[in-house]
Amino acid sequence: MNIQVLGTGCPKCKALENATREAIAKNGFDATITKVEDITEIMKLTMTTPALVVDGKVVSKGRVPSQDELKQLLSK
Repeated sequence: MNIQVLGTGCPKCKALENATREAIAKNGFDATITKVEDITEIMKLTMTTPALVVDGKVVSKGRVPSQDELKQLLSK
């Protein structure tokens, strides 16, 4: 699974990255996480940050999902 965390470095963006890493570790998902901070690259996928992209699809944007939500999003 290829996961991208989109965000320019704001507190919510950092929180999403940390929460995503925690969800992956807790649930044993086989995933690669990339942090994308380049606004041009972010705008190719969404205009709202923070955003979570799983295998090229935006699955969450504008907020930090709970651990349960992240588990569901990453299980799909």
